[in-house]
Amino acid sequence: MSKILLVEDDEIMPKIVARILPPSEYELDHVSNGKEAFEKLEATNYDYDLIITDIMMPYANGFEILSRVKSPDREKTIPVIIVSNAGNEDMIMEGFKLGADDFLKKPIIPAELLIRVKRLLMKNK
Repeated sequence: MSKILLVEDDEIMPKIVARILPPSEYELDHVSNGKEAFEKLEATNYDYDLIITDIMMPYANGFEILSRVKSPDREKTIPVIIVSNAGNEDMIMEGFKLGADDFLKKPIIPAELLIRVKRLLMKNK
């Protein structure tokens, strides 16, 4: 079973993602801001197979999470998918420069999210 951390401040998005990713295959943890994400990552010793994060959130944004997760001193590399309704090209490019593995624009297409999650998890096995 793959462990996924969803960092999203929107109330509806976690429900949507939980419906898309079957609980028989994915263990989904949800936090609602960057501060909670850092706390969860530290508490679990960064033991996630994938992180799905929004960009614009309170306390710490998706870029800050990405920078910490993709830090060169990390032993384990965790793939990160950025999901945002702010789809301007500069923001997308910034995410990829910081090490994002993928980008999805909101509203997400369920089949697309599932395919991208499976692809990244297979690539990192």
